[in-house]
Amino acid sequence: MRVNITMACTECKRRNYISSKNKKTTPDRLEVKKYCSFCKTHTVHKETK
Repeated sequence: MRVNITMACTECKRRNYISSKNKKTTPDRLEVKKYCSFCKTHTVHKETK
């Protein structure tokens, strides 16, 4: 039931992180504050397709 997802920065729109999630327990898209190496700051990263 776990699915691989890609996390993209909301500032520069680059895809930085790959993770997995359980679709049954978290059906909505994830939003996590992570470090973006392109922006050089901590920004919100959202789940992309």
